[in-house]
Amino acid sequence: MTTPRPPRSRRRSSRPAAPAATSSATTTAAAPPRAATNQAPATQAATTQAPATQDPATQDPATQDPATQDPATQDPATQGDGSFAELGVPAVLVAELARQGIESPFPIQVATLPDTLAGRDVLGRGRTGSGKTLAFSLPLVTRLVGGARRPRQARSLVLVPTRELANQVHAVVSPLASAVGLTSTVVFGGVGQNPQVKALALGVDVLIACPGRLEDLIGQGFCDLSGVEVTILDEADHMADLGFLPAVKRLLDRTPGVGQRMLFSATLDNGVDVLVRRYLDRPSTHSVDPAVAPVSTMTHHVFAVSAADKAAVVHQLASGQDRSLLFMRTKHTAKKLAKQLTAAGIPAVELHGNLSQGARERNLSAFTDGSTRVLVATDIAARGIHVDDVALVVHVDPPTEHKAYLHRSGRTARAGAGGTVVTIATPDQAGEVRVLAKQAGIRPTTVPVRPGAAEIVALTGPAAPYVEPQPVVEQPTRSGGGRRGSGGGRPGDGAGGSGGGRPSGSSPAQGEASTARSGTRSSSRSGAASGGGRSAASGPARTRAELAARAGQSSGRSGGGRGRAR
Repeated sequence: MTTPRPPRSRRRSSRPAAPAATSSATTTAAAPPRAATNQAPATQAATTQAPATQDPATQDPATQDPATQDPATQDPATQGDGSFAELGVPAVLVAELARQGIESPFPIQVATLPDTLAGRDVLGRGRTGSGKTLAFSLPLVTRLVGGARRPRQARSLVLVPTRELANQVHAVVSPLASAVGLTSTVVFGGVGQNPQVKALALGVDVLIACPGRLEDLIGQGFCDLSGVEVTILDEADHMADLGFLPAVKRLLDRTPGVGQRMLFSATLDNGVDVLVRRYLDRPSTHSVDPAVAPVSTMTHHVFAVSAADKAAVVHQLASGQDRSLLFMRTKHTAKKLAKQLTAAGIPAVELHGNLSQGARERNLSAFTDGSTRVLVATDIAARGIHVDDVALVVHVDPPTEHKAYLHRSGRTARAGAGGTVVTIATPDQAGEVRVLAKQAGIRPTTVPVRPGAAEIVALTGPAAPYVEPQPVVEQPTRSGGGRRGSGGGRPGDGAGGSGGGRPSGSSPAQGEASTARSGTRSSSRSGAASGGGRSAASGPARTRAELAARAGQSSGRSGGGRGRAR
């Protein structure tokens, strides 16, 4: 079926024919002249691939599902052992990769680099942990070498769904960009915008952004996408799950029609196929993995436990010496479990949407650098979070659907490493866990366990030494953004004197007067804690109790006593 094209001018319509692509790739045109200087090796590599057996440009990209094909036969490039240099990566970037200890490309990089370095639009399919970030970072940086920045303009745009993923993409892109004299920055919500505005003021080569904050900055006139040469959508299916696709479309409409675009996604459902048809020009399609699939190096277990034994079993699973990632369904339970583990001598940090950005970054950094071995998280950590050597993933609360199970489990056994996944199932959850496993295409080992069971020890190994809990420091949350005692907080947001601060608008003397211990409870409540902090002494006394209370307040002032705010 011929794909209908939107009523807008298509890009690179006058380009000469491209070299032959793989059987999974759409035959596309050659690279634009501006990118040709650094791409001759890549073009040569692309011409050595097998010729296309059909022209998928006449088909609907959404119906071309590489996951239904054998990845080993679909893309011959994935079988090669070529180096980055052989794939056409410039020498300066190869040297930077070698400095980082990266010598050999992953299959998704082998498959896509010949096309991306040649300037073609690319649709890449592969699960998280397959090496997609480096697969688009290398051609992105290569394409931008030698260009000029303009104030408030971005020369390239990488859209990602979450703040954590934005930071991780920046960690990959930044050293590559610096190696060739390019600049990069990140833009996302949850933090002040002034540093981001300052970074954009002189222009930036690589802008990595979440859709919401980027739209805000554009609306304020701090950012302009009219000069974007390369646009990349990473984890497009996750953006669809989070409801970001309308914002993504608005942002893509602001970029020029002429330019290279790359989209990386695990699936093409939930509207991602619409993005492919509307914004990618005859893309080369590469897939090295099914959309979401279990990894052969990952072992799956279901521990059937009683409700009474569940907490003790979870503590023992978290007590090992290797990194463990524990998933909960809600923010409250994630926070609660992290505190319980820490109090039990198992240092743990939490990761969920209620934390401020600074707290999220500190906790993730502690887990990444090994200073804390246990991370308790909601599904915010199920996608786009890369931490090496996570040995154990525990579904303390089983997810509600199989894709979430596979994405959670994908935090272990990354890049060919091994890993273990355990699902805790109480008797009332047994049926849903069986359905979940069937939908996910796994056959877990299911055993009933109790605290101290040999099956637990076999997975965790010897317990880590007990760590004396440190004094609890409450993590800042997003809901408590108002100043304490400022009186300007929104209802229910934790502002306005909650948590031990003085009542809104009251002076120290008023706060002390309102909390004097003499008098009745009702009269003391009429002090500074009510009426915007006005003293109860205003106006004539109407009852004996109120008169007695005022006498006590006067005594409290003369004695200098300080009461406690109710």
